[in-house]
Amino acid sequence: MKHLIILGAGGFARDVFNFAINSKGYNELFDVKGFLDINLHSLDGFSGYPPILGSENDYDIQEGDVFITAVGDNKLRKKIVDVIVSKGGKFITLIHQTAVIHTNAKIGEGCIIQPNTVIGADTNTGSHTYIQNGAILGHDVRVGSFCRIDCNVMFVGGTLCEDFVTVHTNSVINHNVVVGENAVVGACSFVIRKVKPGITVFGIPAKKIAFN
Repeated sequence: MKHLIILGAGGFARDVFNFAINSKGYNELFDVKGFLDINLHSLDGFSGYPPILGSENDYDIQEGDVFITAVGDNKLRKKIVDVIVSKGGKFITLIHQTAVIHTNAKIGEGCIIQPNTVIGADTNTGSHTYIQNGAILGHDVRVGSFCRIDCNVMFVGGTLCEDFVTVHTNSVINHNVVVGENAVVGACSFVIRKVKPGITVFGIPAKKIAFN
């Protein structure tokens, strides 16, 4: 039996705890040992959760420990993963019991596949990517590492989403569209053409937003 430690202890981490105990393999392959967070008081006032065991910087990894992140910011998530990997830590992937995974789909290490998601045939994700509630990835989609795909997002077949991308709630990425590295797609957008790396797009159809 592995012992899962959640990296972070804020609101999203409390959700991740609930995803974990309702994921495939819970109490068969792993249990939940606790959280790591620099704020040792993050769970003050909340009940029903395992303890905060320290921070990722000071925790000594024990035999049987495995990890999952609970950090919404893609770049910060990468930094925390790097700390744990440098100590020899290993990550698991959480797949909720209600998720539907089609033939030949491949999901990378450290991902969280949340409730009522669909991962289409021959679709691949990188590592440490979040596919949130109700998202649908069609056939032959490619999603990179350290991405965040929010609730009810739809990737039509053949979409390519590069590393460190965030796609916010209720957006649709059209057939064969490429979303470049570090790009952000605003909520409720319809993306019909390539999104260049590092830019933010929003709207129907989605267009670049210029920040002052």
